[in-house]
Amino acid sequence: MTIRAVVIGAGGYSGAELVGLLLAHPATSIVGLFASAKRDGVNQPALFSDSFGRFRGRLDLPVRATSVPDVLALKPDVVFLATPHEASVELARALAAPGGPVVLDLSAAFRLKDPALYPKHYGFEHPDAGLLDRAVYGLPELHRATLATAMLIAVPGCYPTSAILALAPLARAGAIARRADGRLTRPIVDSTSGVSGAGRGLNLRSLFCEVHQQPYGVLSHRHQPEIDAYAGVPTVFTPHLGPYERGILSTIHVELAAGWSEARVRETLAGAYAEEPFVRLCRAGVWPSVADVRGTNFCDLACATDDAWGHLILVSAIDNLVKGAAGQAVQCMNIRFGLGETTGLLPAEKA
Repeated sequence: MTIRAVVIGAGGYSGAELVGLLLAHPATSIVGLFASAKRDGVNQPALFSDSFGRFRGRLDLPVRATSVPDVLALKPDVVFLATPHEASVELARALAAPGGPVVLDLSAAFRLKDPALYPKHYGFEHPDAGLLDRAVYGLPELHRATLATAMLIAVPGCYPTSAILALAPLARAGAIARRADGRLTRPIVDSTSGVSGAGRGLNLRSLFCEVHQQPYGVLSHRHQPEIDAYAGVPTVFTPHLGPYERGILSTIHVELAAGWSEARVRETLAGAYAEEPFVRLCRAGVWPSVADVRGTNFCDLACATDDAWGHLILVSAIDNLVKGAAGQAVQCMNIRFGLGETTGLLPAEKA
């Protein structure tokens, strides 16, 4: 099988990471690269390798201005949208038609099922509730079965991936304490991302001399509803900008239900992820690091409890550009096209 792949939004960090993974993938052929529909226009084709020198001599395709007819003329089997949210909506509406390619969207345009949430969290009215219903949330550890037949896949956000993988098995198992009024207590999710998470556009806060450890989006970050929807529990989420290039580290505080201990938490996580190729549960006393997952599709998890207080600390680490974006998209593609799930994401001898 050779999967004909197109990447729209190839000029961004996630787009470039995706191109690198697809270029090394044994079952894909990159047949076209296009600029983001919302970025500065591309009037004349420029070589992809001019923007990302590491691809010089390996992939010297032009990055073309985005045109749906031009994309479809390439007869792609799969189209990746590494584009802004509103651009993804319009492109997916045109591409995700019967008989068309599988569309994997790396924006948030299809992650939330309720169209009423988009004006508040993403600043636009979602025009297509029907596509929201059809889209499958692309977290393989939760939705592997439905991904196998999906035509539109909403690749999860980087922060949500780090939080959901840590919390979802425990929420399902009833590990989280309830308040006196019967509502679940809200886990506190403190996450720090490297500056690549802010994208490649010019921004004063992400300039070399301006980057410092700093919270942002306090009680208002757009990833909050995505985390809550798929983790199975409402959370208090605070993102931070970290003074490093890539990676997300999330520290999560959970009030445990009666009868839960570190051993039971660890058993639950181990059982949930025993067969998952990209989730690694660290042994007791070993803590995840962004350095350990850099350039990989792994999510590393660790836990510890203060049993006297029934308090759990979970820590997760991912590479925001791989398991948080491009790698997860390729993992979803592998599932959708019936390939081995680790194909192109692990060394060939281990795939």
